[in-house]
Amino acid sequence: MLIRCYDCGETQDDRAYSCMCGGLLEVVQDFKGLDAEELKMRFRHRLSERMSPYASGVWRYKELIHPELPDGEIVTKREGNTGLYAPEVVRRSLGIRKVWLKAQSENPSGSFKDNGMTVAVSHGRYRGYRRFTCTSTGNTSSSLAMYAAWAECESVVLVPNERVSINKVLQTLAYGAKVVGFDGTYDEGIRFYERYGSELGLYICNSINPFRIEGQKSIVYEIAQSLDWELPDWIVIPGGALSNVTALGKGLEDLFQLGLIERMPRVALIQAEGASPFHRMMSLGEQQLTAFESPSTIASAMNIGNPPSWKKARDFLTRHGGVTCSVTDEEIMAAKTLIDRSGIGCEPASAATVAGLRKLLADKTIDREETAACILTGNLLKDTEALKHTYRSELSEWDRGGLAMPMKLTPERVLGRLGSADAFNPIS
Repeated sequence: MLIRCYDCGETQDDRAYSCMCGGLLEVVQDFKGLDAEELKMRFRHRLSERMSPYASGVWRYKELIHPELPDGEIVTKREGNTGLYAPEVVRRSLGIRKVWLKAQSENPSGSFKDNGMTVAVSHGRYRGYRRFTCTSTGNTSSSLAMYAAWAECESVVLVPNERVSINKVLQTLAYGAKVVGFDGTYDEGIRFYERYGSELGLYICNSINPFRIEGQKSIVYEIAQSLDWELPDWIVIPGGALSNVTALGKGLEDLFQLGLIERMPRVALIQAEGASPFHRMMSLGEQQLTAFESPSTIASAMNIGNPPSWKKARDFLTRHGGVTCSVTDEEIMAAKTLIDRSGIGCEPASAATVAGLRKLLADKTIDREETAACILTGNLLKDTEALKHTYRSELSEWDRGGLAMPMKLTPERVLGRLGSADAFNPIS
């Protein structure tokens, strides 16, 4: 395993984040000597683990993620192992032959960030760090704070003062992180740490950290193993910083290179319309990204105007016939309601995948006879402001009945909320 600059190819120390040329770094794995069938057997055997690090849905695939890390250095909360669901109500609504939802919201801190964070914090602690940091619109900060606390280390996070869910900030504080609010965007926080992180003695755990990407690859490994190593025609991924499409793309190439899968699925990358510089670049056929100076979307986890991993995402999608799409906040919230009502639930950024799939089916980019897996990145309760807005009339009914104007509880009142007495069928 070595660390190499994505832009110029120079090798770097495994504590670095970027090259002198300004390019991001990547981990280059050595898969020589690994046999696909032997790996499948090993990964299947580890499904029975309960207490060892291999009980993790990330570290189950240790040979493909960080083979050199001693087992005793692994910081894990048994992350991964998230559900892969195929709700019929979503399939019918979209009109597609088969759709799966990968609920990364079931991770310990409630988001997909745990898959990468377990590897970043484990590696950082192994290399002697005891203070960890990130800049975040929410999910990264709460994941980092959780793992740092679990490792008995310190964490400090930079959080923009606007367009961030208070739920995520509260979760971060609860885990003991020091939160530094600032006037500016996620992108400005990244630039600050690229300049001052080392000087402050902090180990940066944003997606510029190449070990974050290695951990996130496990999401697609899990999907492949759950489906007996035969992936859907499409993997649909939401895009903010673009670390997910970079990581899952790298994971897909790993699986194909090793012979664990026989064909590469295509990838659809979905952005929120108000924060879609990457989609704009790809749709115009441009090779350079023009940042959005003031990104704006209800999907706070995607509210990023200058995604750091855009070059890797561009190259992967170009190599493998991937597509991009942008969706409005209204389309996102409609998809979120569908996912919530299916019994799974998600935060707005997650719902962008289903909204994007609907749009790509409508314009015939994706055929209705094909199959797809949508990545749901965050928990339903990560952003309750969006829920309050959606269910304001229902909340108003509860408020009148329970607080402002007390009302007697009667069977008639309950049936009135159901809308029809036909639903009342007592067991005889």
